[in-house]
Amino acid sequence: AGWLEGPNWWRHASSLILLSVHTRTDGYCFTMIEEDDSGMPVVTSGCLGLEGSDFQCRDTPIPHQRRSIECCTERNECNKDLHPTLPPLKTRDFVDGPIHHKALLISVTVCSLLLVLLILFCYFRYKRQETRPRYSLGLQQADIPPGESLRDLIEQSQSSGSGSGLPLLVQRTIAKQIQMVKQIGKGRYGEVWMGKWRGEKVAVKVFFTTEEASWFRETEIYQTVLMRHENILGFIAADIKGTGSWTQLYLITDYHENGSLYDYLKSTTLDAKSMLKLAYSSVSGLCHLHTEIFSTQGKPAIAHRDLKSKNILVKKNGTCCIADLGLAVKFISDTNEVDIPPNTRVGTKRYMPPEVLDESLNRNHFQSYIMADMYSFGLILWEVARRCISGGIVEEYQLPYHDLVPSDPSYEDMRELVCIKKLRPSFPNRWSSDECLRQMGKLMTECWAHSPASRLTALRVKKTLAKMSESQDIKL
Repeated sequence: AGWLEGPNWWRHASSLILLSVHTRTDGYCFTMIEEDDSGMPVVTSGCLGLEGSDFQCRDTPIPHQRRSIECCTERNECNKDLHPTLPPLKTRDFVDGPIHHKALLISVTVCSLLLVLLILFCYFRYKRQETRPRYSLGLQQADIPPGESLRDLIEQSQSSGSGSGLPLLVQRTIAKQIQMVKQIGKGRYGEVWMGKWRGEKVAVKVFFTTEEASWFRETEIYQTVLMRHENILGFIAADIKGTGSWTQLYLITDYHENGSLYDYLKSTTLDAKSMLKLAYSSVSGLCHLHTEIFSTQGKPAIAHRDLKSKNILVKKNGTCCIADLGLAVKFISDTNEVDIPPNTRVGTKRYMPPEVLDESLNRNHFQSYIMADMYSFGLILWEVARRCISGGIVEEYQLPYHDLVPSDPSYEDMRELVCIKKLRPSFPNRWSSDECLRQMGKLMTECWAHSPASRLTALRVKKTLAKMSESQDIKL
C-alpha cells in the first residue's frame, strides 16, 4: 500500500527535503505535522506496519503539544496528497493556565493575610478589654447617703482609699444620677455639657464612640495615684452609658464657669497680678504632671502632649487648671519605659514644637515629650501677656502665629514657619518699657527655644514666676 518507510520527508520552514526511500507492500502511509521546541512546524512522511497502525493513525492528543497526523491506504504513494495542518493554538492551555494559577496564588495569599490581621485585631481588642477598668453597663449602684456632697466623697476617698479617685461603683452611681442641663462646648472628641448632681454643677465630657481610646486614656491618667492637684482639673467619675444599640462614654469633672483660658482671654483684660496668677497656676499644674513622686504609692511622670489655651480652664478665683489628658504619656521608671496611648489622635498643629513638625523627636526618650510641652507652654505665656495692660495699652486676643499662618494651618505651613524660617510670635513694643512684661518675654523665649535641650523646665519657670511676683509685691 505504501512506498516510504521511516521518516524520509522533512519539511522545515516551508521547504521539503527527501531523505531516503524504502518501499513497503502492507500497512498505512502517513503524513504528520508537529511543532518543534522552537515553535517551527516540522512535516514527517512515512509508512507504518500493519500491526497497531490503526491506533497510531488516530493520534491521541498530547497536552501542550501541537501535532496532527493523516493516514491513507488507497494506493501507492498516497501520502503525497496528504496535507495535515497544525491544530489551532490553545490559548487557554498556554495563557489562561498560568494566569489562573497566579490568580489562585494571589487569592490564597490575600485571604491568609486578612485572616492573620483579623486574628491580631481580635487578640489586641481582647487584651485591651482585659486590662481596662470594668466600667460595666450593669445596673448595680452604690448607696450614697443623702446630704453627701462631691467634695465629701472625694475627701473620703483621698483619706481612706488608694488616692486614685472614687470607687468605680460610686462613679457609676454618680454618672447615672446626673441631669444634663445644657451643652457648653464641642470638639473633635465629642461634646461638653453642664450637668447637675444633687444640685451641684459638674462638667460632663461625652466622647464620640470613635474616640474610645481618648476616653480610656484620660480616665486612666486622671485615676493615677496622687494625681489630684489644685491646678489639674478635678476628676469625679467616668462611666459607659447605653444599650446594645448605642453607647456614650462619660467623663465627669469639676465645672468652671469661666471656661477655657482661650475663652477667658478673649473677653478679659489683665493687670500684672492677674497675669502672673494665670501663668503661675498653669505652670504649677504642668510641673505636677511632669514630676515623678517616689513613695509607697508613687506617681509617674506624665507629659501632656496637647497643651494649648483651649485645654486650660480658669477657676472662679482667677487661677488655672490643666485639662484634656487624652494624649498624655507616662514614664514608668522601674522599666525605663514610655507608656504611649494607642490613639490615632494627634496634637494641635499650631502648638507643635519643631522636633514634632520635622519628625526628629525621639519617641523612646520621655524627656523629649516634657520639652515639647514647654515649647507649647511658651506660646500660652505669649497669649496671656498680650492681654496684660501697661500704660493703658493692650492688644486684642490672638492665637500664636495668627499673622503668619491660616486659621487652620497645615503641617507644611507650620514646618516651614517654625523649623525652616525659625520664626516665633513677635512682641509688642510696649513690653520693653514694662519690667514685668519684659521678663515675661524673656521667659517665653527660653521656653520656645529651637533646641529642646535649651528650653526651661516647668519647675524653673514656676520658680522664676514666683520670684517675679515677689519683686512686684504680688502675693500669689
